[in-house]
Amino acid sequence: MKQTRHSFLKSQGYTSIKLNKTDTNHYQIEAKINDIEGLFILDTGASNTCTDLQINKFHLISIDSEVKASSATDLMSETKVSKKNKLQIGKWISKSSPIVLFDMTHINKALSERDIKAVDGIIGADILKKGKAIIDYEKNKLYLKL
Repeated sequence: MKQTRHSFLKSQGYTSIKLNKTDTNHYQIEAKINDIEGLFILDTGASNTCTDLQINKFHLISIDSEVKASSATDLMSETKVSKKNKLQIGKWISKSSPIVLFDMTHINKALSERDIKAVDGIIGADILKKGKAIIDYEKNKLYLKL
């Protein structure tokens, strides 16, 4: 019997998480920060995992950061960083994840203009690397190593 990609990755200690593809071809994913649920964009090009500074839904304790956050569309002047947070995606858990906070108004405005649900943050390459991530674009799944 032929082994599927899914069963092979499960046998290697990976867990799968469903990705929701938006009309803009972004993936949205549900995750928890410090046990509070949120909706995130999965962004392999973002170096850090981020949340919205203006809302701070996750009640993060943060300190000012001298690093300026930038994206393809905007330069944000103020950033903060929160260290040692619990981040959970499906069954995968990181107990010491740093998170960058910045004003995500422009991101959610752009999503709103396309009738796409606003997000609470971005899951970046830092978490994807930590979880030894594999993205299955055919099946719209993220695999993280437990």
